[in-house]
Amino acid sequence: MAKRGGFPGGMPGNMNNLMKQAQKMQKQMEEAQAQLDELEITATAGGGAVEVTVTGKREITKVKLSEEVVDPEDIEMLEDLIVAATNEALRKVEEASQQSMSKITGGLGGGLF
Repeated sequence: MAKRGGFPGGMPGNMNNLMKQAQKMQKQMEEAQAQLDELEITATAGGGAVEVTVTGKREITKVKLSEEVVDPEDIEMLEDLIVAATNEALRKVEEASQQSMSKITGGLGGGLF
């Protein structure tokens, strides 16, 4: 007669291994996040006329403008270049974050990070 309830085949041991693996993965993710937080990524727009630096925490730390791009008659162009450089830097941070996390999860997680 078959047993009812419980986990056949020693499942508690497997569950223990799963818990250890999950704890190890969590520690690796925390370490990876700490490394990402220290990361600084710079992106440019307008052929280098505008340069924006963003941290892994997605904070802008620096905006550098070339003199030739500062035209009081064309403020809109400068604004567009700053937006473009900022968005590119943020995209690069997101890409670095996804690459870092996928190394740990082996591609699992489906965008949870």
